Amino acid sequence: MDNFFLMNHPKRPDPGQANSSRPDDEGSNPGDTRGSFLEVLLVFLKLGLTSFGGPVAHLGYFRTEFVDRRKWLDDRSYSDLVALCQFLPGPASSQVGMALGLGRCGWGGALAAWLGFTLPSAIALILFAIGVSQWAVLAQPGALHGLKVVAVAVVAQAVWGMAKSLCPDRLRAGLAIAAALLVLAVPSAVGQITAIALGGAVGRWMLKLNQLPMAQHRDYGVSKMAGAALLGIFVLLLALPPLIDSLGHSPALSVFSDFYQAGALVFGGGHVVLPLLQASVVPDGGVSNEAFLAGYGAAQAVPGPLFTFAAYLGAAMPAPFGGWMGGLALLAAIFLPAFLLVIGALPYWEPLRRHAGVQRSMAGVNAAVVGILAAALYDPVWTNAIHSRTDFGLALAAFGLLVYARLSPVLVVLLTALAGWLLSL
Repeated sequence: MDNFFLMNHPKRPDPGQANSSRPDDEGSNPGDTRGSFLEVLLVFLKLGLTSFGGPVAHLGYFRTEFVDRRKWLDDRSYSDLVALCQFLPGPASSQVGMALGLGRCGWGGALAAWLGFTLPSAIALILFAIGVSQWAVLAQPGALHGLKVVAVAVVAQAVWGMAKSLCPDRLRAGLAIAAALLVLAVPSAVGQITAIALGGAVGRWMLKLNQLPMAQHRDYGVSKMAGAALLGIFVLLLALPPLIDSLGHSPALSVFSDFYQAGALVFGGGHVVLPLLQASVVPDGGVSNEAFLAGYGAAQAVPGPLFTFAAYLGAAMPAPFGGWMGGLALLAAIFLPAFLLVIGALPYWEPLRRHAGVQRSMAGVNAAVVGILAAALYDPVWTNAIHSRTDFGLALAAFGLLVYARLSPVLVVLLTALAGWLLSL
């Protein structure tokens, strides 16, 4: 996030002003510089190994990596993408990652982004489920607390940078504050969706943008026909398995349907999906409540999306699931709707976001997203990590290393985890 924090750096253009059309702008079409499957896989694998702190922190890591460092897209396009994924059910950070991979390297890039970001935590949880006795020893409480603390710095960095870029006037700053207050008052997916909707409505009818720019079109390589087909498959997989299961009970199909529905119908991230998963596997005896809670604790200790908890449950369940095959099967089941939804929606979203009225709405939505991130910085990120002056000092030091020393987030994560472990001694 170098551009946001160097005092003598030229000011980033206001979203309400015309963007440069130079091909080397950071807002250039991702098709101008196509990457490879391996490039996308390695970038997201690094993030999958180091992105602790939940979906809000993940979006902060993504922004640092792809907006500030690699310049795959500009701040406005990234915020528009985040807003779209906030509207869609499922794991928002994973959906943003899939879309970024799709824009960089087509369909293979979307798969590479999901594999790189998801597999590290999924593999760790499957190993834990099948009884790797020494795995828990590696998860020292002090180091884990350090990882929670560094998430505070990452999210604070994202909020700071996005506020300067996306809230340049009083109205948008007021929208961000109002959205934060609303989400703090209604701490659920309902509060977030309401804040985004209100931000869009206020932006559409009250925001005045001079020289409204033509939004940079991002060709993700997915036609509207292909998008409609993906959305149709999403609906079909949502309705058909329960119908088939009602005609002739199949345990495997029933579990697949439960996990697919959990990934398809839940807003608000991984923590919200946990009650649905518990209701799917514990009452029928697939997993004991003690084993469920142990896996949930392990899921808190690994990086990446919390939806990978499905891999633990699949590996811990009896036949026809269990082991590697069961873990990977239910991992695919819970993430499949996110893949179908975000890629199916993008070909319709891209033309829509270029209209003037939609751009004013999105300017308001982006301001609301800043407020939502600010609220999340307090709860759950701050409240789960900062319990003492030492914790605050460690978070402040990590923030300084990220913003002013401009160290790599990977290095800052490792240093903060080490500091947390040493302080625990």
